[in-house]
Amino acid sequence: MRRRIGGRAPVVYAGAIMTVVVLAALALLARFQEEVWLPWANAVLTLYFVLLSLMLLRAFRRQLGVCPYSYNTIFYTGFALFVLSLALTHGYATWLYFSNPGRFDNRQLLFTLLHSAKNYMFLTSPFLIAFSGALFVSNISLIRHEGRRFVNILGILLALLLVFGEIGIGILDYWASASEQLLVVPNIVVNLFAAMYLYFECMMIGTIVANFFVLRMKPAQDRDFLIVLGCGIRRDGTLTPLLKGRLDLAREFYDDQIRKTKKIPCFVVSGGQGPDEPRPEAAAMRDYLLSQGIPAEQILTEDRSVDTTENMRFSAEIIHRLCPEPRIAFFTTNYHVFRAGIKAGQARLPAAGMGAPTRWYFWPNAAVREFIGLLTEHLGIQLLILTGLIAAYSALTVLALR
Repeated sequence: MRRRIGGRAPVVYAGAIMTVVVLAALALLARFQEEVWLPWANAVLTLYFVLLSLMLLRAFRRQLGVCPYSYNTIFYTGFALFVLSLALTHGYATWLYFSNPGRFDNRQLLFTLLHSAKNYMFLTSPFLIAFSGALFVSNISLIRHEGRRFVNILGILLALLLVFGEIGIGILDYWASASEQLLVVPNIVVNLFAAMYLYFECMMIGTIVANFFVLRMKPAQDRDFLIVLGCGIRRDGTLTPLLKGRLDLAREFYDDQIRKTKKIPCFVVSGGQGPDEPRPEAAAMRDYLLSQGIPAEQILTEDRSVDTTENMRFSAEIIHRLCPEPRIAFFTTNYHVFRAGIKAGQARLPAAGMGAPTRWYFWPNAAVREFIGLLTEHLGIQLLILTGLIAAYSALTVLALR
């Protein structure tokens, strides 16, 4: 059965229609005096943001059922939390305006929208600081165990970026508002950086939430093929603990499926030969499974791939030659499941994944590498969304301070 990849189109269309309705309502309210317009306009926006956040959360839940391994999963949950913070902010503003009629002017609504990125950043600062501290501690332990290499300090760099981003935007905001006159250019600079930080934060939180749910989703025990992704072998040709963990998890699933459903799946061991490896990873994986009692006829070998994209593409070629409508599970390490699932979807593999555990100090830094990998892919749509955020906050700055 082919898995249909969910799209953003229904959410975009529904959100666009709702936005047009809200703008029409605000235009209608503009006919009334300021003390009437301001509280009711905020009430309309509060309802709008509540409905939009619920729409995004519903789309996230639907995406998990249709195809959890998707950038939509990250976008929906990351931005749903931000929109929910907008609803809370405007709800509080609505209460203030109804409680104190005549004390505020219409620009307050623009300022509430304008400060939304900074407000969200400061609202989530306890989580970000705790998360940064955990990243820092785990990376120190990783360096002590694995040595000083650039890839082993990525978590520290992200932690510093998060903390100093908060501090830097706070300083810029103080500088921009220190003068007696609110100048447009300094405030555009502040809100530009705040918009960039907002996008980065939404993507990061969305990735954390997506991984949390994906790791708790187990494939049904009706699989035809079990793909095990390679991840490097030792110089003597034996398995690393990381790769052995993936194979052991797949073997456990294999045994459970046979015991419960009597259906015998085939293994597809996938991994080519790196420049510092004595033989292809797939060959080492095959030998390990044979030593564990798996029959040779139940093991298919894919030994050309050099990355996850090729793992999935070359494995798909082998599988589709044998079965036009396969049911597949893939096995990797816990931090890699989500991104590997995206690669499986790109290769048109209807696959569900499982992740083997790894050492506590290794997982956070590896997860940061995966997050960076996600950010660097599909740059077009990501730049489009980021540009839209920057343009929106720049326009709000000009309107609020003119």
